[in-house]
Amino acid sequence: MAKVAILVGSKSDLPSMAPCKKYLDYFGISYEEHVLSAHRNPHETARFAESARENGIQVIIAAAGMAAHLAGVIAAHTTLPVIGVPMPGSALNGVDALYATVQMPTGVPVATMAIGTAGAANAAVYCAEILSLQEEALQQKLAEFKKTGSRLK
Repeated sequence: MAKVAILVGSKSDLPSMAPCKKYLDYFGISYEEHVLSAHRNPHETARFAESARENGIQVIIAAAGMAAHLAGVIAAHTTLPVIGVPMPGSALNGVDALYATVQMPTGVPVATMAIGTAGAANAAVYCAEILSLQEEALQQKLAEFKKTGSRLK
């Protein structure tokens, strides 16, 4: 079964990631959730990224606000796909987090979603699209999802 890691830079980001979990549940994708910070516990964050593949993780979703270095730090320490979700809440309403997440150097890609809850939902859908390359049942679930309007209520 597919496994996704949802990482947030702060506990305060957890409510904004609720749509991500809702959509992963819809697609039947298992996940685990961790609070890790690129700034407050960088060594633990790097260790998590370095061991993610051997721990059964297939895709990592990293959500953070303000300086938002979490997704980039994770991407620097793993060969797994990393999806960044910029979080709102700063004086710039998440635009700073968006820029920090999307502006990665060559060779350290981060797929970047929209700011906040829409980005959280889209991160889960993007995970499903990535994982469907190897899972026919997930391909079918995605096709059904797209036909019904691509939105959960």
